[in-house]
Amino acid sequence: MNVNGVSSKIGVILAIVITISSAIHANAQTGVNSRPGATVQRAAYSTSRLQNRPDSAVTRDVRSALWRTPGVDASGIRVRARLGVVTLAGWVPERRQIGLAGNAARSVRGVRSVSNQLILRNRR
Repeated sequence: MNVNGVSSKIGVILAIVITISSAIHANAQTGVNSRPGATVQRAAYSTSRLQNRPDSAVTRDVRSALWRTPGVDASGIRVRARLGVVTLAGWVPERRQIGLAGNAARSVRGVRSVSNQLILRNRR
């Protein structure tokens, strides 16, 4: 095998490793002691996402993202934003919606971290 072929394969492997480690880092969750089951999700962000946006705009955009996210029932979710830290509180009817809601909130421009305090509760 020639040197260029080896270099190409090493480059591809390196790109895959970087992509996987970035995905793992972006999805890491740290427990919060204030509420059982609550998590903090830190967003992997570039400097372009660190624009100072008013809390009201971030809150509005997170609410909009939650309502647009397929598979998320946002009717029981309350959203608060303070200096780029978004808190999701309330309830959802299915466990998988907790993670989907956190991911939707993290995707909003200006969100630095998400405190996901959603709980599982069946509809009344």
